[in-house]
Amino acid sequence: MRHARRTARRITRLAAVGGLLCGSLLVTHALASEPGASGTSGASGVSGPSVPVGERLVAQLGTSRTAGSWLGADGRTVVAVTDADAAADVRRAGARSEVVRHSMRDLRSAAATLRAAPRVAGTAWAMDYGSNEVVVRADSTVSAAAWSRLAGVAKAIGASVRMERTPGTFTPRVDGAAPIFASGGRCSAGFDVTDGRDAFLLTAGHCGPVGTTWFARPGDATTLGTTVSGTFPGNDFSLVRYEDGAAPRAQGDVVAIGGGRGVRITGAADPVVGQRVFRSGSTTGLHSGRVTGLNATVNYPEGTVTGLIQTTVCAEPGDSGGPLFANGLALGLTSGGNGNCDAGGTTFFQPVGAAMNALGVRLTGTSADDGPEAGAPGEGGTGTGVDAGTGTGAGTGTNLGRATDTGAGTGTGTGTGTGPTAALSRVVNTRSVGPGLLVIGGSLIALVAARSIRSSRRGRRAWTSGV
Repeated sequence: MRHARRTARRITRLAAVGGLLCGSLLVTHALASEPGASGTSGASGVSGPSVPVGERLVAQLGTSRTAGSWLGADGRTVVAVTDADAAADVRRAGARSEVVRHSMRDLRSAAATLRAAPRVAGTAWAMDYGSNEVVVRADSTVSAAAWSRLAGVAKAIGASVRMERTPGTFTPRVDGAAPIFASGGRCSAGFDVTDGRDAFLLTAGHCGPVGTTWFARPGDATTLGTTVSGTFPGNDFSLVRYEDGAAPRAQGDVVAIGGGRGVRITGAADPVVGQRVFRSGSTTGLHSGRVTGLNATVNYPEGTVTGLIQTTVCAEPGDSGGPLFANGLALGLTSGGNGNCDAGGTTFFQPVGAAMNALGVRLTGTSADDGPEAGAPGEGGTGTGVDAGTGTGAGTGTNLGRATDTGAGTGTGTGTGTGPTAALSRVVNTRSVGPGLLVIGGSLIALVAARSIRSSRRGRRAWTSGV
């Protein structure tokens, strides 16, 4: 009988310890899962890796001995090199090397030749570090004759260029046929920024030229703001100055991801090829994918845009201007692409760091000395997000700071709270925290009960032995 009681006590203790571990994991996952966790970034004063190892090695070895870097499927950094000595240097630095035929200098030269050729609307190209090629894509609008001319340019360049057809069309993600909030079409809010005096909203440049007036809802008599600066084509960003009374409040650094939840944006960084990233937009909400290319060029019907981030994240009309981010770091603004969120496609993003530098602004909540830093694996770009706070109907999507996810469609959130509890619920998955705390509490009670029972039996044996 005594052996059975000891066995029962051991089982109780083991179950309690297991419960503590499980409860802790639930709470940790709720606080640190992506999206919803904050990454490290020098832009917010939090220390973190300033330059990824791959980018650092590429810079050290030079463009004639390397051809880019990316994150492998196992999460390790891979650096393309052109000789055995460079490969040894990469391995000594703790990264994986891959010897390739074409150097970064070769790939850049090929891209420059493509840019100098007669422009063909409906085409795009970017360096594919993994295949060691510049991949040229032509959408369904490119005629056979235009394809043939471009193929001739690629053939003259050589084996460093690969051409392929892609379905759909490369277009900016504006939907001019749906209910709109500005004469240029509907878009999505990007990031709240400031020049130290005034508050602004950063969004895509193709959404509307300088002087465009924006409203929070269709037919709203109250102006949200006016576009005061921007550029498209060439780049794709614009700056909307908030009207008095419409400026974001203290929590303008949260990006809405739907369901009343948000991701706290702590700073700005550059993406890494192979990195998993997230996009939020007023039409399709939250979607994720991976970075497949940097410094991409897209020939939209309206003009050519260069220096873009190429990804596998889907987007649809009305998502333009929405934020691209990862691990609490902002990466870019939705520019355009092909496909949709049912069939998938390629989407391009304007790097936010370049946009902020050109406009002389910084993220809301950061100091004047802060700036975007190069991203490490899992880190993203620049910007402070906008937390959706009202409804989902056409034309809603008003954010926490009264800046709006301009555009009809589903919006990106329904939460309306503004206090500390509401803010926490947007950043933390409370549905995981609650059960986790309950499991921890129950486990502690079980441990205390087991200890009390053991102490009680010890006391009873002592009392009996003294009689």
